[in-house]
Amino acid sequence: MKLQANAFALASGLVAVLYYILCMLLMWIGGKEVTVAFFNSLLHGLDVASIVRMNVPALETLLGLVLTFVLGWLGGWLIAACYNRFAV
Repeated sequence: MKLQANAFALASGLVAVLYYILCMLLMWIGGKEVTVAFFNSLLHGLDVASIVRMNVPALETLLGLVLTFVLGWLGGWLIAACYNRFAV
């Protein structure tokens, strides 16, 4: 069985964008304290308090969404291509 690389890539890109939007919602609803606590927990003790920026311009947010989709799509396509090439 082979994976359809473009379909898998699209799904990966959309999931990456979903995570980006969920992160935006966390920052908006939870504020800086909740955001820092969440990411400190994910990063095993790395303190992100000094690098978290709560006021992100709209153009930068839009660019971040587009780039997140592109990187997610590329990652998904590469995973599917490698799977199709090396799966037994």
